[in-house]
Amino acid sequence: MPSATTSRRRRREEQSDDEQDSPRIATPSSSGSSSKRARLNLNGDAASTSQPSSGDHAHYGNGISQSSQSESLRAKSSRRKHQPGSIVGVKLTNFVTYTAAEFRPGPSLNMIIGPNGTGKSTLVCAICLGLGWGAQHLGRAKELGEFVKHGCQEATIEIELAGDVQYPRVVIRCRITREGNKTSFHFNGSPSSKKEILKVARHFSIQIDNLCQFLPQDKVVEFAAMTPIELLRSTQRAVAPQQMLDMHDQLKELRREQKMVEAENTSNQDTLSSLENRQRMQQADVDRMRERNEIQERIRFLEKSRPIWHYRDARNELNAAKEKNKTAEAELKALKDEVEPALRAVNAKQAYQARIEQVVKERKQAATKAEKDADALDRKMKDLHERTVELDNERNAESNGGRQSRQEVARLEGNIARLKKQIDEPPPDLDISSYNEKIRECSRTIDEYSGQGRDIQRKQTDLTRRGRERNDQVQQAQRDLQNLESQAGQQSRKLANLSRDTHKAWSWIQQNQDRFEKPIFGPPMVECSIKSPQWVNQIEAIFQKNNFLTFTVQTKRDYELFGQILHKEMKLSEINARIVPYGLTEFRPPVPDHELQQYGLDSWALDHISGPEPVLAMLCGELKVHATAVAERDTTPQQYEMINNSPIDSWVTSKSGYKIIRRREYGPGATTSQVRGIRNATVWTDQPVDVGATRDLQDNIQGWKEEIAALEQQNREMQVQLTAIRERISDTKKQQGDMSKEKGEKQKILGEIKALPTRLAQQEEKWEAARKSLDGIRDRVNAIDEKYDAITLQRGQVALDYFAAVETLRTAHSDLHTAALMNIEATSDISTLIARNSSVKTLLEAKRTEVANYSRVAAALKTKAHEALGFVKELVAESDVDPAYKAFMETLPAGATGQEMEDEISAEKARLELTHEGNGGVIKEYEQRQKRVDALKATLEEGRAAFEESAEKIKTLRERWEPELDKLIEKISRSFGYNMGQINCAGEVGVFKDEDDFDAWAIQIMVKFRENEPLTQLDSHRQSGGERAVSTIFYLMSLQSLTRSPFRVVDEINQGMDPRNERLVHKRMVDIACGNHSSANTEVDGDNVNEDEGEADTGGGSQYFLITPKLLNGLEYARGMRVLCIASGEKMPTEKSGIDFGRCVDIARGLRGLGGGPMGGANGVAAVG
Repeated sequence: MPSATTSRRRRREEQSDDEQDSPRIATPSSSGSSSKRARLNLNGDAASTSQPSSGDHAHYGNGISQSSQSESLRAKSSRRKHQPGSIVGVKLTNFVTYTAAEFRPGPSLNMIIGPNGTGKSTLVCAICLGLGWGAQHLGRAKELGEFVKHGCQEATIEIELAGDVQYPRVVIRCRITREGNKTSFHFNGSPSSKKEILKVARHFSIQIDNLCQFLPQDKVVEFAAMTPIELLRSTQRAVAPQQMLDMHDQLKELRREQKMVEAENTSNQDTLSSLENRQRMQQADVDRMRERNEIQERIRFLEKSRPIWHYRDARNELNAAKEKNKTAEAELKALKDEVEPALRAVNAKQAYQARIEQVVKERKQAATKAEKDADALDRKMKDLHERTVELDNERNAESNGGRQSRQEVARLEGNIARLKKQIDEPPPDLDISSYNEKIRECSRTIDEYSGQGRDIQRKQTDLTRRGRERNDQVQQAQRDLQNLESQAGQQSRKLANLSRDTHKAWSWIQQNQDRFEKPIFGPPMVECSIKSPQWVNQIEAIFQKNNFLTFTVQTKRDYELFGQILHKEMKLSEINARIVPYGLTEFRPPVPDHELQQYGLDSWALDHISGPEPVLAMLCGELKVHATAVAERDTTPQQYEMINNSPIDSWVTSKSGYKIIRRREYGPGATTSQVRGIRNATVWTDQPVDVGATRDLQDNIQGWKEEIAALEQQNREMQVQLTAIRERISDTKKQQGDMSKEKGEKQKILGEIKALPTRLAQQEEKWEAARKSLDGIRDRVNAIDEKYDAITLQRGQVALDYFAAVETLRTAHSDLHTAALMNIEATSDISTLIARNSSVKTLLEAKRTEVANYSRVAAALKTKAHEALGFVKELVAESDVDPAYKAFMETLPAGATGQEMEDEISAEKARLELTHEGNGGVIKEYEQRQKRVDALKATLEEGRAAFEESAEKIKTLRERWEPELDKLIEKISRSFGYNMGQINCAGEVGVFKDEDDFDAWAIQIMVKFRENEPLTQLDSHRQSGGERAVSTIFYLMSLQSLTRSPFRVVDEINQGMDPRNERLVHKRMVDIACGNHSSANTEVDGDNVNEDEGEADTGGGSQYFLITPKLLNGLEYARGMRVLCIASGEKMPTEKSGIDFGRCVDIARGLRGLGGGPMGGANGVAAVG
């Protein structure tokens, strides 16, 4: 088990060559409690340093072979204290490899050392998780439960931070539960949330997610891969106020917005220029079309205004007609006055005739009335006559009914006598049970025969089924026999041998394609083929077994139905399917075909496979056959290197298959390759016909045919038996029917005998009713005679009335004839008078006709004018909502006639014909484009204003942010240059300023490791890994004096350095972190270079953690520095006081002959529990 201890690293005999060349520690003479020893400086001279003394210790729990001790390498207690937010202690329980351990780091530099795998980085993990950050910042396990020690369910992390005024005491306790990957937090003993813990951590400017502050072992590569842009942001987060970071983000956002506005303005300006140019080109066409449209509009308005001049013409004609009618009426009146004496006699005679005609009319009405009265009486006489005829018929009917009633009575009496006679006769004998037993016996015989028939039918059904199965087997065998000689058949047989389930599924799919939306394609081994046999080995090397058996489905619904039927209903297991919603055109090879030759490759695998396009698309998606090259010859090393540096990932030659796996996260050169041999093809090969399989199929066919013939013979024999049984059943049924018929007839006779009393009673009731009916006939005949006498009297009275009516009618006709003669005489007299005055009459009638005609014409013209006026009112109302038409109406000439306006329309149409007809939509297009031009101009103005506004905001914000950034980077650069100068190198830090994009601003680290070379930018191409590691650690140390973070963590940053650089870096780290400046050592702070004097608490910046698995010998240590040694092994004591590292150091020094007193008490290492 690992343990945490503190001691000075023991020298090892097995050192590197560089370490063996380094000077050993010189041991001056000393006695007892001497606290001084000699050490060598960088120039090889001895220097006096303080012997480490006892200090704080790390406590460990009772886990087997687990301990933790600490040692402080200070001559006396330092007066420096922990800064607010720095780590005072870390206590772990069941965390990763620790059962129980407690760390007490110092306020400045803490070196955590120990062999690999002992648990050094576990402390880093505990700090990250205990302060509320997630496992993603560690680059190790993703689930929190994986940090719980194996065999335990919970882990506990307790971290104590140095407090400040707001938080005087800060103890954070984190509990991790393996089940559910849950965490819970306590703050100063009270339950808390992760959000509150992070709030406290950020209060102390702790940034676990900033690699400039917290650099775990597994994030070192990520830090090295950090771009200069990302480094600038991380640097600001680490040492700059939050306000600077916010201002940088605001500048980036403002610049992005400004770019978007600028791009939009440029696009709008280009669009505007294009639109204005098109407007100028179409101006002449638009003017011509507008003129044509104006003419068309005037013609339309003129034609629309026709009701106006129609109304004007109708009104003028009406006025003229009224004047003519008035003149004709005056002339008619004068003519009447002139002929009045001559017409007076005619008028008198006409009045007399009118009176005579009135008398004729009245006498004609009287004659008509008398005629109607006579007709009514005549009809009444006829009705009475018909009634007497009806009564005669009724009397005759009653007389005839009496005779029928007497005959009915006689018939009923005969029936009654016959029924009484039948009742007296004895009934026939009938044994019902005997008949029933015989009928049941026939039924049992029929059932027995029917059962035998059903048994035979079942046997026939079974024979038929077996015969059908054998027939299907024969047909299938014949098809298989034919398929053995065809390519498709051979592939189908191979499919059956490779996977029975897949072959069964493919057979079902072929018969049920209509159940799917789109065709489903079978496995590639049956759907595809190889175009040339020379490539079959290379092509098959790309495929695995499941690739040969994969179905191709084109829609999601078909895929679901496919799985439902084959998996759930048919219970098939070895079924693979892929949805291919895309086409073959979606896949492109990584390099053009003509470039393959330079790599020693011939073509792509897809070029040699033929098959349906969806299947080929599926193979491209699954196997990348479009991107896998093939070659006839094997690849040479030179060709392999060329392919390795190309986009081609896989290729197959005649001997081997190659696949290159590229790990982008580790850089462009991080690749691994796989090479495998290829076997001879077995799927897409032409094989000879299997003679054994052919013989087996032929033997099976012959055997099945013989079995079918035997089954048919059995079926015919059974059919003979079935026919005989059916005949027996028919005979038995006939016998049963005869007995049932005989039984029924006897039962009918017996029933009739039993019904004789009832029938006798019915006949007697009918006889009684007939007797009563015969007695009522006499009464009805007397009643009919009485009615006949009454009607005869009425007929006599009606005859008298009819005679009187006829006399009245004769008198009325005589008076009518007299009046008619007088009317004829008056009419003759009028005709004579009219003939005498015919000329005057004709003239008068002509004048009256003329007046009537004028009146009729005036009325028609008035109606016409009124209708036209209605149309005019509609036009006026329409003009109120159409300003253009209203303006046109105001221009119409007031006195223009309809003909003049029609001439105007004809003239405008002639003008229209002379105007060239262009594109009808050019004006609309021009106007719409003009609207876009106006809108774009407005948008451009707004865009320019927005651009200027953004520029002003950027300028104002940059004037605040850039000087602060320059000042900060200048401090970092001076410190970085000073640190590099201490190892005889040079360096500076600057800011790359992209005036066009604040997103591109970046940190530029310039370094020089050799005397005769210029400063060059730090990157992965110019410097070695060790040089980059030195530069990185010096850059991080340059942030130390400026940092806002209370502590920093760097895990194994020194592992890429050579011994010389590691010693120099270690010395600078000790000087900066612990403030131990020698006579020649200075530290840069701001613009001044200050020397450290005395032992006051003026040491470096924040607390520092350096984790490393090894240290060189002879390293320099300073006051305030603390070394935590992690040890593990089976021999570790269970008690925390079991190891005295001070005693171990004394023994080691004694063995090496270095002397020195025991390291106990005040000068040694106290093993504290």
